Amino acid sequence: MNGVIGDILPSALGIAISPIPIIAAILMLLSPRAKGTSVGFLLGWVVGIIVALVVFTLLSSIIPASDPNAAKPIVGWITIILGVLLLLLAVQQWRGRPHVGQEPALPGWMKSIDSMNAGRGFGLGFLLSAVNPKNLLLAVAGGLAIGSAALSIGQTVIVSAIFVVIAASTVLIPVVAYLIASKQMTAPLERLRVWLVHNNAAILATLLLVIGVVLIGKGIAHF
Repeated sequence: MNGVIGDILPSALGIAISPIPIIAAILMLLSPRAKGTSVGFLLGWVVGIIVALVVFTLLSSIIPASDPNAAKPIVGWITIILGVLLLLLAVQQWRGRPHVGQEPALPGWMKSIDSMNAGRGFGLGFLLSAVNPKNLLLAVAGGLAIGSAALSIGQTVIVSAIFVVIAASTVLIPVVAYLIASKQMTAPLERLRVWLVHNNAAILATLLLVIGVVLIGKGIAHF
């Protein structure tokens, strides 16, 4: 089980370090309906991660079992392909980064966050976690690592819970911190939002590059 936990960490961290959802959560915490909207967004974010991980874990579990000491070419090739796709996304993010002095472009839906309620926040959180292409690829990698391992049901639940907690942590922490101490958190959250907006593309490109290389290495190791 420890080996599987090590395998899922890069993918879980990749989902966690997603600037756009963190920026969205911060904007909700700074909006007129901060508490309801942010809690709805957090729940949607967590549910989306769980759904994506469970689906790909179940799909991965149908890969034919083999000798634990033998090569696993199917798992290897899938992992390598996921790594290559993440490298392509990294290149796309890097090429789309704003130039010096240029104001970064953010998704248009962020302008409507002030008018969102808890239900729309939930839907947005679900979409960003379960439908976002980058997060889907990382969920595939996590599900593949869990589903292709010879784990018991209890171990699968534990490893999956670790994945979800890590992946959701960067949205969970600011929302919980704000609910506990809203006045003290307002200024730090605004500073974090500004920094993430201006460094979004560079953060994602670097993150995807590292995880892509890691997955390619893990894929090669299966042969």
